Order: sequence, then C-alpha cells, then structure tokens
Amino acid sequence: MKATPPPATARRTEHDLLGTVDIDATAYYGVHTRRAVENFPITGIPISSHPDLIVALACVKQAATLANAQLGLLDQEKADAIVLACEEIRRGELHTEFVVDVLQGGAGTSTNMNANEVIANRALELLGHRRGDYEVVHPLEHVNLSQSTNDVYPTAVKVALRFTVHRLRTGMLHLADAFATKAEEFAHVLKVGRTQLQDAVPMTLGQEFGTYAVMLGEDAERLLEASALIAEINLGGTAIGTGLNADPAYAELACGHLARITGLPVTTAADLVEATQDVGAFVQLSGVVKRSAVKLSKVCNDLRLLSSGPRTGLAEINLPPVQAGSSIMPGKVNPVVPEVVNQVAFEVVGNDVTISLAAEGGQLQLNAFEPIIAHSLFESIAHLTNACWTLADRCVSGITANTEHLRHLAEHSVGIVTALSPRIGYSAAAEIAAEAVQTGRRVSDVAIERGLLNRAELEELLLPENLVPSLRTPGSRPATAPPVTRRS
Repeated sequence: MKATPPPATARRTEHDLLGTVDIDATAYYGVHTRRAVENFPITGIPISSHPDLIVALACVKQAATLANAQLGLLDQEKADAIVLACEEIRRGELHTEFVVDVLQGGAGTSTNMNANEVIANRALELLGHRRGDYEVVHPLEHVNLSQSTNDVYPTAVKVALRFTVHRLRTGMLHLADAFATKAEEFAHVLKVGRTQLQDAVPMTLGQEFGTYAVMLGEDAERLLEASALIAEINLGGTAIGTGLNADPAYAELACGHLARITGLPVTTAADLVEATQDVGAFVQLSGVVKRSAVKLSKVCNDLRLLSSGPRTGLAEINLPPVQAGSSIMPGKVNPVVPEVVNQVAFEVVGNDVTISLAAEGGQLQLNAFEPIIAHSLFESIAHLTNACWTLADRCVSGITANTEHLRHLAEHSVGIVTALSPRIGYSAAAEIAAEAVQTGRRVSDVAIERGLLNRAELEELLLPENLVPSLRTPGSRPATAPPVTRRS
C-alpha cells in the first residue's frame, strides 16, 4: 500500500536537538538536510551534481540494511522497504532530493544525513505511511543502523570513484585509438623532428602521433593500478574504526553485500582505525589523474604548435575547423578543442593541489576535509573524461597532414646532415651544417660542392627509409659504405 502524496503547499514539522523546523511536506529530505542547506550556501552545487556519489550512497545503505537484517538487527519488513528505496535511487530516481552543498563542514555528515532521510521517507511511502512518520522507519535508528558518516561517506566516495575512473579510462583508450588510427594513416609521411624547438633528425608524422597513443595507453594502465587502491573500504569501522555500535560480524557481511551489489572487488581494510583516518588512496588517485592531464595538455600544446599558421606558422597538420575563430578577423579558425583540453588540465592540476592540502590537513582519527577531496576528484575525472572524448571526436579524428610541405621541410632541413655524419665524419658534417645555415642552401648542395659526396651517394643516404630506420622493410639494410676521405 502506498500513501497519498501530500498537497504541494503542505508543510510538516520535524525536530532535532536544536529545535523544530518546518519542511515542505513533499520533500523526501528532513530536518538535518534542511539545516545543512541553510548552513552551507557555498558553491550552489548540490551533491546530486555527482550522480555516481548518490548511487554509491544507495549501494552502501542497501548493503548495510541487508547485513543488519541478516544479523536480526532490523525486521524484514523495514529492511525490504529500505532496500526498495535504495534500488530506486540506484536507478536514478529521487536524485533531486539530494540537495546539500558539495562543500560542507562535518566530514560528510550532511551528505549522509541527506541520504538517510530520503531513503527513510521513501521507505515510509512504500509501507503506506506519510513522510516524516519516523516512528515506523527512522533515518538514524534504521537506515543508519550500525553505521557512522565516518565509514559510510568514504566508502561511498570510493565506490563512486571506481565508477568514474572506469569511464575516464574508457575515454582515454578511445582517444588513444584515435591517435593510433592517425599514426597508421601518417605512417609514411616524412617530416623533421624537433628538440628544444630546433630542427632535429627526420621522423614520420605517424611516429609522432603513435607516441601520443602509447602515452595515453600507459596512463590508462596507471589508472587501473590507482583504482585498485580505493577498493579497500572501512565500512563497519563506524566512528573512528573501532566498530563501536556494530555487530562483530557486520563489517564482513556488509562488505560482501556491497561487492555483490556494485560488482566491485571491495575488501575490508585490515586496520579500520588506520583506514578511517587515511586518505592516501585519494591522493594517489589524484596524482595519477594529474599525470594524465599534464601529459594530455602537452599533447594539445603539440597539436596547436604543429597546426599553427596557416601561412606564418609550422602548418604541418590541419585541425578540423569547428567554429569561427574571431569576431573581428574574418576567416580565422582557432584550435579551440585543444585549448579547452588545456584548460581542463589546468583545473585538474589545481584540484590536485587542493586534494593534497586537504589530505595534509587531517587531524588524529578523522579527516574532516573529505568533501572537498571528493568534489575535486569527481570534477577532475568527469571533466577529463569529457575532454578525452571531445578531443578524439571533435579534433583528432579529423586531422589531416600537409604531406608535401612536410617533405619539403625535411629535405631542406639542416638536421639531415646527421645522416651524412657516419660517411663523412662529425667535423665535416658540422661544417656543412654551419654553411647551410649561413647561406640558406641545402645540405646536399653544400656537400656536393665540397666534394664530400656525389649526387648518387646523397640520394641513397637521404632516402626516407635511411633517414627513418623504422620505414625499412623487414630484412633490408641501411645504405652503408666505407667512410670517405675529404677530397681536395
């Protein structure tokens, strides 16, 4: 039997140790949530903006309820109603009722209270009672049974982060595939490599793009390693890890139910007191996310530089035009997608600093600053995930190469003198390079004029497969000949 919803204008009165509060009777949250909304008007961003956290909270509450019922601490009718309410939240229902600000004092207590109240009131409805009829199902006595914010909140954050990290890894691998596809497309496009923004030796554009794919693939693996650290939870530790007010068998049972509900390999920490105060796993994860963001930003710097121009820059590649670039310069197109990814990276680096300071600021048996740690991680991971997909689909997949321009630069680069060095010696090659730079002439022309090599020898040495060894077919050998002496 379901209770009839109250009129939209109705009010109900709830009380706590501070007194009474009138609440919209249609709200599923209660007095503790209302006080938190009033106390923390900080960002204007409710915790519902992190839906993974809301789902994770429902998973934790469901696991706790099942464990309590299994231990005979909660009667089956109440337990069934609480479980049904949790399952609805896990499906995405009632998320708008999670209204407390993402930044809050109390180590996440307001978030836990918000969850307790929403679940309790929905369970009451499912049992045919009015919202606020807490004598039947109480937010703290029943929904929060055997729990504390200090084990519920960090456990829920870790579960939510596992969800988000999986999506980030998927996005990174999608971007890596986009770069790998371009690496194959550009496998035989000759170009000049650069070190310290100066001409270096030849390479292929495919090699350049291939490195980006490898970098992203490596970081995707580092994410897996970091996410393994957040599989260890302190559920069952209650206030400080001693397990006060929880049955000795509760922690293992609750962890088992949580693993089944989420499909995640969560395990109970060996030392719950240590696990309750330690946020090192969050710091580690943030560091890996920062590492990925920094490397991705470097890639975007390269894309912007390689596509600079179109007439006065490097102009080696073309980024797909996605929007007009200027309100005053007609026809101008800017590298807006790499630019936005750069900005996401800057945000991630800043969030990592915030997380580091919050972790350091913890005291004694609890870190009160987990809300800012959680919010910063969720923002970093979500934004970086979106950045990976945007860069792959709105930029990398549409990149084209200016092949003839690249070959011209390679053939006229002073850097190719390196390929002559084994034949004519380092000193002679250096003299050729210096003269080529001073006169603006090609290396090959200077070498022939000096009588160091003939045209046929030069053409052989400067074949693309000799300039870029990886272009050689299996079994082929580089062009070799005894070093020549300088002719007078």
